[in-house]
Amino acid sequence: MSDVCIIGIDLAKRVFQLHGAAADGSVVFRKKLSRDRLLPFLAAQPRCVVAMEACATAHNWGREIENLGHIVRLIPPIYVKPFVKRQKNDAADAEAIVKAASRPTMRFVAVKSEAQQARAMLFRTRDLLVRQRTQLINAVRGHLAEHGVVTAQGPAHLKRLADAIADETSPLPELVRNLGLLFLEQIDMLDTRINDLDKKLRAVAGQATTTRRLQTMPGVGPITAVAVETFAPAMQTFSGRDFAAWLGLVPRQCSTGGKPRLGKTSKMGRRDIRRLLIIGAMSVLKASARSAPPVNSWLSRMLAQKPRMLVAIALANKMARSIWAMMTKQEDYRGPVAATA
Repeated sequence: MSDVCIIGIDLAKRVFQLHGAAADGSVVFRKKLSRDRLLPFLAAQPRCVVAMEACATAHNWGREIENLGHIVRLIPPIYVKPFVKRQKNDAADAEAIVKAASRPTMRFVAVKSEAQQARAMLFRTRDLLVRQRTQLINAVRGHLAEHGVVTAQGPAHLKRLADAIADETSPLPELVRNLGLLFLEQIDMLDTRINDLDKKLRAVAGQATTTRRLQTMPGVGPITAVAVETFAPAMQTFSGRDFAAWLGLVPRQCSTGGKPRLGKTSKMGRRDIRRLLIIGAMSVLKASARSAPPVNSWLSRMLAQKPRMLVAIALANKMARSIWAMMTKQEDYRGPVAATA
């Protein structure tokens, strides 16, 4: 096995399928190993490339394997699928991983550190609690609507629902009022948890130089800064245009025969960052409604000619490119007027 050049691992919980290949692509070994035998086996191998799909537990295994001296390559599963031959099984998947990792133009995922994954857990926990709060608010809105209490969407209108439930003179049945109080208690609890997580996110965003720098841009707050620093790959692998495309903030292409055909926004790539950038862009547009942007600026021209949501997507695209420039050049945000002065 001294001539093994690349090892593909099909990850699992208990049993792992390994495929070893030489430099010319020929098969060196096919092995199935239990969880406790994986690292000792890899430690006995000469230094080589170890490739895995970027799925659950991949980053933890990547760190452990890098400590053994190997070169770790994580591949998005969607890029491995075209290399699977006919029937899908663990051995075919491991072989496909090797073939995909050997492509010179393949795009890999950087192995995340434990600190990055801890920040990712903080971000996702908050996101989960916000979604649960939204579900509860929508549920109580729907239930009370069946009894004639109708309110607008959003947490801002929750007080009207609470007042209707607390009003003992309202025609709501006693059972509905009791269940409504149960909903409100859960929503209050989630509000407290979310506020605590917001404080932790602001503290985390204030610690790193990168996150502090990102917050100098209008529309980028602590949550967006932490998301970009945690989930985005190294900016050196992109151009500004490529980073915006990676986030799915560009039109979908269906070009052929030399004729460019552009469709709707592709919405590919990292959904969390794209959503936060669009929300930030909308906040910038709301601020521009209170204080008009400079005459003949890009934003004022776009608002005069295009629908508001289209302008928000275009602004999010510009924000993504600016984030790339800020992180690659290690500079704070400079407004368009300052940049041309």
